[in-house]
Amino acid sequence: MAFRDYFKFNKDKTTFIFVGGKGGVGKTSISSATALWLAEQGKKTLVVSTDPAHSLSDSLEVPIGHYPREIKTNLYAVEIDPDEAMAEKQTALEAQKNNASDDMLGGLDFLTDQMDLASSSPGADEVAAFEVFLSVMTSNEYDVVVFDTAPTGHTLRLLSFPEVMDSWVGKAMMAKAKLGSVANSLKNIMPFMDAVDNPQTAEDLKRTKEQIDEAKKVLSDPDRTSFKMVVIPEEMSIYESERALEALEKNEMNVDSVIVNQVMPDICDCDFCHSRHKLQQKRLALIDQKFANQHVAEVPLFKDEVKGQEKLLNLAHILYDDKDNDEVTQEAIQL
Repeated sequence: MAFRDYFKFNKDKTTFIFVGGKGGVGKTSISSATALWLAEQGKKTLVVSTDPAHSLSDSLEVPIGHYPREIKTNLYAVEIDPDEAMAEKQTALEAQKNNASDDMLGGLDFLTDQMDLASSSPGADEVAAFEVFLSVMTSNEYDVVVFDTAPTGHTLRLLSFPEVMDSWVGKAMMAKAKLGSVANSLKNIMPFMDAVDNPQTAEDLKRTKEQIDEAKKVLSDPDRTSFKMVVIPEEMSIYESERALEALEKNEMNVDSVIVNQVMPDICDCDFCHSRHKLQQKRLALIDQKFANQHVAEVPLFKDEVKGQEKLLNLAHILYDDKDNDEVTQEAIQL
């Protein structure tokens, strides 16, 4: 099966592709190249950067903001800004407070305080990223969404959010159901009970729970969601990716392929290059062993930095258009 045949598309339903791996292995280049190639195939594509240290705009050499913007035909891009996402939530809460009755204000003040705390806490970027995932997942506006993820640890936390949020929302709903009329007697000592007891809040919780349940189904559906691991032929990258793959499989994520980036050609008249090539061949054998159940594709080490849409598209054609090793090496040298 050719590497491009691992893309699966569903009529009227968005396909999700997560590109992840250790920091510094070239995830953004692979994500950008993949999104450009998919757009070239006629797919309406959104590429989303969930890494707080955004480099998507640098890779594509176009300005990208917190909201999706069209870069070229069929291609849209967004870099999630956690601070802006939190600011929007706080603005919405302030608007609710202005329209709220006096007996609801205690609960809304509590929520505002919690938002202030959340915006400065570790993981705010993952919360914002997951909410973007929820919004694009339910809209089916795009044929495919490519996530350029943060380094492995951040990504694993992001993908565990459905379980975390499901637990939190479930507990909130159970508390409301169990307390019932008793909630009224707690309002004086627990102001937040106003919000929990409010019918609109209960409806919001129910709607959020339904979205989270749907997100869990989509993330674990191999026909709609896949994870592509980017590694380089070095032991640290290989072993970290192996652990990440095990964690992803526990979360029922479909890891269908491994992309080995920065593979050196054998240049016989360069002793250093020849030595590095020999070492990389050993690491490539280890990759084949560790990831025997995944499709493994190789991307060569290019002589120049791969940035800008023309070079990224060249990378994509090398990756997805079934070229033999000699053709790939020659194009990498020319690029």
